[in-house]
Amino acid sequence: MSNPARIHCDTAVLSRAPGRGYLPWRSRVLAALMLLLAAACTTPGGSGANGAASGSRAASAALPVLHREDVLWLDRVSFGLDSASVADYGRLGRERFLQRQLHPQQPQLPAPIAAQIDALEVTHADPQRWLADVNAQRKIINAMPDGADKVQARKALNDRGNRLAYEAARRDLPRAVYSPAQLQEQMVWFWLNHFSVFQYKANLRWLVGDYEERAIRPQVFGHFRDLVMATLEHPAMLQYLDNNQNAAGHINENYARELMELHTLGVGSGYSQQDVQNLARVLTGVGINAGDAPHLKPEWQRLYVRHGAFEFNPARHDFGAKTLLGHPIQGQGFDEVQQAVALIVAQPACASFVSRQLATYFVADNPPPALVERMAQTFMHTDGDIAAVLHTMLLSREINAALGAKFKDPTRFVVSALRFAYDGKPIYNTRPMLNWLNGLGEGPHSHQTPDGYPLTELNWASSGQMSRRFEIARAIGSGNAGLFDPEDGEAATAAGFPQLSNRLYFEAVEPFLAAHTKDALNRANSQQEWNTFLLAAPEFNFE
Repeated sequence: MSNPARIHCDTAVLSRAPGRGYLPWRSRVLAALMLLLAAACTTPGGSGANGAASGSRAASAALPVLHREDVLWLDRVSFGLDSASVADYGRLGRERFLQRQLHPQQPQLPAPIAAQIDALEVTHADPQRWLADVNAQRKIINAMPDGADKVQARKALNDRGNRLAYEAARRDLPRAVYSPAQLQEQMVWFWLNHFSVFQYKANLRWLVGDYEERAIRPQVFGHFRDLVMATLEHPAMLQYLDNNQNAAGHINENYARELMELHTLGVGSGYSQQDVQNLARVLTGVGINAGDAPHLKPEWQRLYVRHGAFEFNPARHDFGAKTLLGHPIQGQGFDEVQQAVALIVAQPACASFVSRQLATYFVADNPPPALVERMAQTFMHTDGDIAAVLHTMLLSREINAALGAKFKDPTRFVVSALRFAYDGKPIYNTRPMLNWLNGLGEGPHSHQTPDGYPLTELNWASSGQMSRRFEIARAIGSGNAGLFDPEDGEAATAAGFPQLSNRLYFEAVEPFLAAHTKDALNRANSQQEWNTFLLAAPEFNFE
């Protein structure tokens, strides 16, 4: 949520600015939000919305009384406020709350949500079998004569892949809304974005669900080296960045380059094109096999590695001597890969790059260098312990100073709105959420290039974005938005709109609203309009 004083100052600047071109970027964003609210406030509100709000407040039990800094910190560490997280924070305090988030037990999802997830085919994924089936079906389809039957067979195969990719999102979005392990869910999103793959390339639609579940989720608070290795050994990454085509005599540098530039060291960190080439040689033979193991010479059989659909095939590996970042790497097979990853992750540049990315997401678009340096030192001293780095960041004075100034990306905006609006009430249809995220340009697994979605305000704060956010706020605040319509087409299980003027609002939101937002709320003509104004306000776009 935003600092009321800062909002008042920025909107005052707007009234004095000689023209749009002179407005600071942050002021333009706030201007767009306030103009959307002002445009909707055509007449003063009646007593209906305010009366409902007052009655809700009187009837509700009190939540712990938190200071503005506590509420904003909790909003930053979670995907948004709900009553359960506010109560836990009030009972535990910041340090103990953070420790539980960094070391979560098996999260207990609401029973209806857990049942929905368990019923999904993607929850019981067997990517090796799926890839084998897809490859076999593609061969059959390619051998078919051209015509309607071939077109229909190809469409049926693609539809199945699309359904599995949708199920991956249908599983992850409710987890983000309902899991008590909120920091874990944020880190799943962060690392999926950091080690981004694109679902519409080749066979990735069959793989993205398993990629999140097996390569990302178990490693989010572990050692960074293990996370890199888990993504390196997953068929989704190997197919997306073409390392399944990387073999001795036919070098493909795509994955090696992105592994250094986007995943570990960052641009301008001192590695050379020769380092990229030698890392690509190290990675030869690292690929995918959904079928039978290859027939190998006896001396290569002991070097063969297979985990599901992941394969290291020594017959495709370059065993020549290499030099990486000034260190010799002798031909040893897959041990070279582990040695190379350990060498890269141990570089100070890796500690700085990963720390800066984390601080950009959680703290500020231009994170304080002193904080990044302390995080990098923690990274180096703990052998890349992600939980320790997060502890350093989330209890820092710098994050306290930045509270209220971080603009939410689309995922954080949508999920936080639903967490607040429904406050634990299970929804039954995630397709509206997915449609909203696609409309805002941040659909799951849908970023085509390997750099992932942007982490900074400049990329998400256009006037078009603000207008779409207002419409999402209206959809959530004015009705069930399709969220309670079962996906099988049966009748909706619930109707109406959420009552946002509840105890959570009065204890954790209302005391910290800016005067301009309160004025807009007072002008609302109905509870639905009041809900819309609240969810579209600057306080729900900044945290």
